Amino acid sequence: MKKVFVLFALLLIAAASQAQEIKWMSMNEALAAQEKNPKKIFVDAYTTWCGPCKMLDKNTFGNKDVAEYINENYYAVKFNAEGNETIQYRDKTFKNPSFDASRTGRNSVHEFALAMGVSAYPTMVFFDEKGEFLSPIKGYMTPKQLEIFLKIFATDDYKTVKTEEEWKKYQEEFKGTFSS
Repeated sequence: MKKVFVLFALLLIAAASQAQEIKWMSMNEALAAQEKNPKKIFVDAYTTWCGPCKMLDKNTFGNKDVAEYINENYYAVKFNAEGNETIQYRDKTFKNPSFDASRTGRNSVHEFALAMGVSAYPTMVFFDEKGEFLSPIKGYMTPKQLEIFLKIFATDDYKTVKTEEEWKKYQEEFKGTFSS
């Protein structure tokens, strides 16, 4: 019985080590990578104190299907919307001039978060292969809820969906494949 338990534990450890993880980078790294190999950018704008952001990390970004799809189709950026990172974007430098490192919890909002239209946490932001802003998507989402957004931008289907009626039809016809 003890051997079976040890074998089972080893199998669990091996399975956990095989879990797919998103390859996160900074926005500056993603923009530099785009210059060498054009690919869309997916930004997770979060804060350290945000409960739904932590749930998104665990439940959604920890999902094998989500991680695999993001890694394959996007440069994934983890961006602290109240952090102190300096970002170079479109010949402009974005900072957080009111950032206070001694504060715990909420801090001031980063200039780049404002430029991306982030007004709630979490917000996921999409950029095209040239680094052009596409759209922010606000709030916590399960893997199945996020899938439609990941795929509409990755496949360029967003270019053909221009009206609310077209979006509704797209949603009705969308066949998701991600596990929950």
